[in-house]
Amino acid sequence: MAKDRFHNAVRTALEKENWVITADPYQLSVGGVDFEIDLAAELIAAERAGEKIAVEIKSFIGRSLVSDFHTALGQCINYQFALNEVDSQRNLYLAIPETIYQSFFQRRFVRSVIDKTQINLLIYDQTQEVIRQWL
Repeated sequence: MAKDRFHNAVRTALEKENWVITADPYQLSVGGVDFEIDLAAELIAAERAGEKIAVEIKSFIGRSLVSDFHTALGQCINYQFALNEVDSQRNLYLAIPETIYQSFFQRRFVRSVIDKTQINLLIYDQTQEVIRQWL
């Protein structure tokens, strides 16, 4: 599967925060269905040592932000179900660019969907290759 345009920026941003990338991509097979989440990482040293995450990276550069949102939301829901079955201690994050978070993700409908689905967000700056927020 092709990597997202900002895949390496998010990977670098995670490494700057002392995350160790343990899989790129993170492949799962659950109930006869194969999945590929963009990254898996683990904190080795820090007050949150031992924390494990999986990160689905989206750049939202397609023709339609709504279509990109549908795709990201569907993937995250499926990935969360898969993780609950095979790796329940790993937290899933949807990584989105800061500019998209500050615009599209502030719309009432989008905020409502994110709140109701309880999807964790990782807000990144693709230019600086840093993480701006964990939500």
